[in-house]
Amino acid sequence: MRTFSLREQDMTADHLTLAARNTLEALLGTRELVDIAPATMAKRMVKSDEEIALIREGARVADVGGAAVRDAIRSGTREIDVAMAGRDAMELEIARAFPDSEMRDTWVWFQSGLNTDGAHNPVTMRQLQPGDILSMNTFPMISGYYTALERTLFLGEPDADSLRIWKANVAAHELGLSLIKPGATCSGICDEINRFFADEGLLQYRSFGYGHSFGVLSHYYGREAGLELREDIDTVLEPNMVVSIEPMLWIPEGTPGAGGYREHDILVVGDTGAENITGFPYGPEANIVAA
Repeated sequence: MRTFSLREQDMTADHLTLAARNTLEALLGTRELVDIAPATMAKRMVKSDEEIALIREGARVADVGGAAVRDAIRSGTREIDVAMAGRDAMELEIARAFPDSEMRDTWVWFQSGLNTDGAHNPVTMRQLQPGDILSMNTFPMISGYYTALERTLFLGEPDADSLRIWKANVAAHELGLSLIKPGATCSGICDEINRFFADEGLLQYRSFGYGHSFGVLSHYYGREAGLELREDIDTVLEPNMVVSIEPMLWIPEGTPGAGGYREHDILVVGDTGAENITGFPYGPEANIVAA
């Protein structure tokens, strides 16, 4: 029978409810509970070579889904139909490449028009129309590890205001890509991208953090909070960390260029720089789909 110290017990406070904590203390008679979640999270931020190989495959499968989504885009097609095309393509590729794996929670979010303003808004039955801004999000899940690809597209030529905002967000994305390297801090990366958006007069339209880690994900626990690219996170990047760069601008309804603009790539931090393992192209040169 396992014995427990009366002085302290290891626990993870990031998902332990107050009711569960009270029950634990009553059952064990502990005087102190020690939260091991921060130390566990810190170890998870640095991925093994095996994890990176799996994440690399996930990024490739996300690109497969992206290609299927782009091929399904046409005037009159519903958001849900485009999303299903991308999901089906990814699931078939996972089944081919990982025949011994379990299949769960691979999905696509695809939005059009003003439905793009929240990045991860629910998919609807809205039919695509010429001139629509489009937001593509493909999320393959392989053996519990998730990856992501996110892109802005347009059905037909965007108007001048939309094109200006899209190009600005692409420039912020490329700035972020250049900043990912060992020794950089999450908060420092945010500061640089914030300065760029401020110079462009767009900082007020920035939505949330500029990136995050990758690894095991579930609906109840997920990426590491200490590796979010936000102003309040001072974690120093080091080799074998895996992070995204994903700036987003959302322009309110009634404002020229209204909608959400978002690009997302995955990078593996190395000894001297970082490798971008996302292959799907971004920007106006690649993602204007003929109406």
